[in-house]
Amino acid sequence: MAAYTGTRGCDDVPELSDSDEEQWQSMEEGSEHITVPCLLCDRLQYIFMSAYPYKSSAESLLLTSNGPLPWDSDEYLKPALADDPLLQIDVEELSEATAVTLSPAADDQVSLLLQRATQAEDRAQRAEEALARAMDDLHKFKLLAQGLVLNADTSRGPSRSGAIAELREDEDEAYFSSYGHYSIHEEMLKDKVRTESYRDFMYRNMDIFKDKVVLDVGCGTGILSMFAAKAGARKVIAVDQSEIIYQAMDIVRSNKLEDTITLIKGRIEEIDLPVEKVDIIISEWMGYFLLFESMLNTVLYARDRYLAEDGLVYPDRCNISLAAVGDTEKHSDRIAFWDAVYGFKMTCMKKAVIPEPVVEMLKHETVISEPAVIKTIDCGSVTVSELEFTENFSLKIKASTFCTAIVGYFDIFFDKSCGNKVMFSTAPDCTKTHWKQTVFLLESPIPVKTGEELPGQITVHKNRKDPRALLITLDIAGRKQTYSLQ
Repeated sequence: MAAYTGTRGCDDVPELSDSDEEQWQSMEEGSEHITVPCLLCDRLQYIFMSAYPYKSSAESLLLTSNGPLPWDSDEYLKPALADDPLLQIDVEELSEATAVTLSPAADDQVSLLLQRATQAEDRAQRAEEALARAMDDLHKFKLLAQGLVLNADTSRGPSRSGAIAELREDEDEAYFSSYGHYSIHEEMLKDKVRTESYRDFMYRNMDIFKDKVVLDVGCGTGILSMFAAKAGARKVIAVDQSEIIYQAMDIVRSNKLEDTITLIKGRIEEIDLPVEKVDIIISEWMGYFLLFESMLNTVLYARDRYLAEDGLVYPDRCNISLAAVGDTEKHSDRIAFWDAVYGFKMTCMKKAVIPEPVVEMLKHETVISEPAVIKTIDCGSVTVSELEFTENFSLKIKASTFCTAIVGYFDIFFDKSCGNKVMFSTAPDCTKTHWKQTVFLLESPIPVKTGEELPGQITVHKNRKDPRALLITLDIAGRKQTYSLQ
């Protein structure tokens, strides 16, 4: 279809005949009247629609400016197709919205279908929730089955004495739960000083482990148990109360050591081992400031109940040392900071901040005294009561400055019966370990001079409300402060 707009002078525009007007009026009935003004005069313009395509050049149209127009003939009102469907479409009819009226019966049927769809969706959601619970129960059952299979030779023993042993499972849950997180085991395994010292001790002293029965207390991922098995142990019993034991089971099987290593979930104080006695006890029991977490108590319980008369405990010896620290910048940042905080006095905060020891890697150049060993522990003979103590000490000062803190750290030794002795230290001037150092800040710096002795006394005892925490009281030059490591 072609559309043309009249282009002749306005005076030449032909008037519509009566019949044409009647036809246009009939077409325009019921529709809004739209007028198109002429661009050249005040008369109205009309548009002529032709269903016949007309092809002509501009030059030919100019030649007919004074004669009849090519499309004046009725020929161009004839459609190219006699029954063109396009010309039979009623656009207005198509544009009208078709209203669909449902019968009452059909309306009820639609409502029923919607109700059924909603019910089906609810059932599907409940089924998904039930499936999730079933999967969780299945996982728990799997863990239980693993425990039953690998712990078949064990049974729960009677309640044991001692502050740690007397803790109910729910009271000690937080401690063991913390070791159920994988990140802490990753941190310990990546501590090369710690892990490689245990490995080197066992691999370099295989004669000690050959054909022996070894107990690993607090086995974690089982790394020490596997070292012992590779070092020649005949049987290794690995015990841990935390959920990591289930990962250790898979690890042991993955390394085809299940015939040598038996894993048991439980507290050593509450289970019976499948053997009467063991030849060697190994354990990585050390906490911050050596004694934090009181896991050594558990090792000593295992020693007293299961270790053979000539048996060995490793590590066999440990030292706790103290040294003076002179770091006025850090002291100001941690303590003097509270004197003026954005123009406000918060001095009362010092009383809350000072009793909290800081576990961090200390810059070795801030140590201003010779170290003093305040406690030596023989793991083969020490008693639980000896882990609470009071000791006097004296620190020989190496620089004239201010003593702002006391730092504590420990050394570990694998000595007894070892042809190749191994040790490591957590001192500030040694390779970093995950234990770092424990820093006890002083409320007020103490002026010191090179060569003088700074006297002090330390008391270490368990927190009666939390036996795994430590209360440490330091008396430095007559200034006493109690710290809580928890």
